[in-house]
Amino acid sequence: MTVIYNRVALIGLGLIASSMYWAIKRAGLANEVVGFARSEETRQTAREIGLCDRICDTAVAAVAGADLVVLCVPVGVMGAVTAEIAPALKPGTTVSDVGSVKREVISAVTPYLPKGVHFVPAHPLAGTEHSGPRSGFAELFDNRWCLIVPVEGSDETACENVEKLWQGMGSLTERMDADHHDRVLAVTSHVPHLIAYTMVGVADDLRRVTDSEVVKYSAAGFRDFTRIAASDPTMWRDVFLSNKDATLEILGRFTEELFALQRAIRTDDGAHLHDYFTRTRAIRRGIIEAGQDTSAPDFGRGGSK
Repeated sequence: MTVIYNRVALIGLGLIASSMYWAIKRAGLANEVVGFARSEETRQTAREIGLCDRICDTAVAAVAGADLVVLCVPVGVMGAVTAEIAPALKPGTTVSDVGSVKREVISAVTPYLPKGVHFVPAHPLAGTEHSGPRSGFAELFDNRWCLIVPVEGSDETACENVEKLWQGMGSLTERMDADHHDRVLAVTSHVPHLIAYTMVGVADDLRRVTDSEVVKYSAAGFRDFTRIAASDPTMWRDVFLSNKDATLEILGRFTEELFALQRAIRTDDGAHLHDYFTRTRAIRRGIIEAGQDTSAPDFGRGGSK
């Protein structure tokens, strides 16, 4: 793979940023990767494990001279971070992000970008329940989608280079409109996370009156809920507050479906339940056929880090 950027700056050093560094180095996509994290402890950890070619003590220092700056921070602070680094961005720099909400991020970031700096939002659909600089690994993005969400007037060359970077890191890429992105992700990620958080919260309440049996006898379905519900709380708080409209719309639809299933159970309507479960089972087969998971009993996660 050829070098796409001379210098890449990663702002924030959690799971996604650390995985980006290892994937960039694996494929030789940049000559230098510079990193910054707000926490001194995180910066020290990054230095200890050799994460990034250079760790800076300020965001401004990290972006100086960078050809690509990637915002790997919670969506709720992306605007403030952009305002902080804007004066240090050189003309022609591309700014991107990895946030799972797009319309709100675009609204927050765009006003602070200097003229001549290109903004190409992106969202890798990959992750684990782990966070922090030690959690990253180069294979995280392999055969996973990264959605590229150009803004109005986005420079085509800048968009193509961001796409090439993600493809070089192993991702499949597709371009998508911001509002459509937020609605799709509300269905495929945001509301499922909210449901998982809720179910684990209910189990926690029950655990207090069942002498921990809910945890002791957890079956595969509940264990998978807990994996999702272990995700970074700051990130997910910001996601729900930033994608409020789409989340509430899909949550309303989910509630309607849930009421219909409640009615079917109450009225012994086995035919409705069987037809519903048959239809949803086909969705699972489609995900496996698309190469986005395996049919293994461990949901394909046995070898993940």
